[in-house]
Amino acid sequence: MIRNVSSAIFLLAVTMAIGVYYPTPVLARATPESFADLAENLLPSVVNISTTQKIETPKSKPDLPEMPQMPPGSPFEEMFKDFFENQQMPEGKTRKATSLGSGFIVDAAKGYVVTNNHVIADADEINVVLHNDRTIKAELVAHDPKLDIALLKIPTEGLNLKAVEFGDSDIIRVGDWVLAIGNPFGLGGTLTAGIISARARDINAGPYDDFLQTDASINRGNSGGPMFNVDGKVIGINTAIFSPTGGSVGIGFAIPSNLVRPVVDQLVEYGRTRRGWLGVRIQDVTQDIAESLGLEKAQGALVAEVTANGPAATAGIKQGDIILQFDGKSVDNMRRLPRVVAETKINKSVPVILWRDSKRQTVMAAVGELEKAEKDGLLNEDDSTKPKKPGADEKIGNTIKSLGLTLSDITPNLRTKFQIDNNRKGVVITDVMNDGPAADKDLRAGDVIAEVNQQEVKNAADVEARLEDARKMGRNRVLMLVDRAGTLRFVALEVAAK
Repeated sequence: MIRNVSSAIFLLAVTMAIGVYYPTPVLARATPESFADLAENLLPSVVNISTTQKIETPKSKPDLPEMPQMPPGSPFEEMFKDFFENQQMPEGKTRKATSLGSGFIVDAAKGYVVTNNHVIADADEINVVLHNDRTIKAELVAHDPKLDIALLKIPTEGLNLKAVEFGDSDIIRVGDWVLAIGNPFGLGGTLTAGIISARARDINAGPYDDFLQTDASINRGNSGGPMFNVDGKVIGINTAIFSPTGGSVGIGFAIPSNLVRPVVDQLVEYGRTRRGWLGVRIQDVTQDIAESLGLEKAQGALVAEVTANGPAATAGIKQGDIILQFDGKSVDNMRRLPRVVAETKINKSVPVILWRDSKRQTVMAAVGELEKAEKDGLLNEDDSTKPKKPGADEKIGNTIKSLGLTLSDITPNLRTKFQIDNNRKGVVITDVMNDGPAADKDLRAGDVIAEVNQQEVKNAADVEARLEDARKMGRNRVLMLVDRAGTLRFVALEVAAK
């Protein structure tokens, strides 16, 4: 035993002498024996929310069949009964629709309550039910549909309210314990526990999707309620579930507190949001695009379009630039940039690191205000418009087999046929080979190629010249700027050998 200890001491001395240290392993927290103390402390700060909306019966209603006969006790009996009773109401009369949700107190002195915007949307009356079952009428202070946040205010006199604090959602890790408290199915204050299952989920709920995913039970009525870490800090707002049945299947989503907190502060201070705005339309940087621009790996946000006279244009940001860093924060992917810009103070001048001409460059940009840009109509149009498909006879032009495209100069007839803007210059695609690289990238007849490798093209010969340049440089792909019905996007196409 003594010899083993001596050997250990000798080994430690040698290790320290040569400068080798073994870092202390990071240990996860042990599973709590109970959440009872946390629950007792947090439940008084969580409220139930009920809303009432007046709905007027249409003056003209379709003829409906009689209510079907359902077996007694059938789960469909009440549903059909409510539906047919509503339809049989006298024309022009109003009825009340109610909904339930959750919220939490963030300022006990001023009576501020935070919830989801969809919980109180279109409500004529909002009531907050405290933990002691006392019901109080609430006032809507402000709301933010983009992030799905609403700020309510209730009177505080004689209520002895208790507020909770926001925590840092950026440090929460997959596997960490979390608690959800809310009003599932109108049952009242209910606590469930689980872990963080994933981070940065995009569920197509809005422009700033960055949800925390949890397996803590979240059901209808939990919306707007808080998600707590084991320190009792709010690290998210329970907002949505994925469920084929309507009940919890262990996939719930919460808006991270680091997104919520600045919005709540803005709603309190200004009565509305004031988000940063850069004035660019962006797209993902795929590995193909990265390779075509000489970027080592797929990262950043590719600038597909720059708003005239916007902050980006003023700063010298150009179409085709890849934004790698904004105000000292890395832009790992396209989705990261809108959030980072939105959180930046308006009028603040920030450094923007770009990838341009196969090297990093830095420009300074003064951040604008998104809401003002929306009001002034400066935001880019939605890209959902699709061009009309051409007829089978529209295959005129030069065929470039290596790309699987047939190209033509923009003639008046083609401009009319494909509804190409009069100011758009470039080369129009008149046919796409089914088995070519262009078809794989969803290029279509009617698309206009404006640039190849960030150089303007006026005819098919220009396109072929850019392809030859790429081959000489040893690049396997070219980057094309494509206009589809007025919406610009970049497409990286593989360059096949001649």
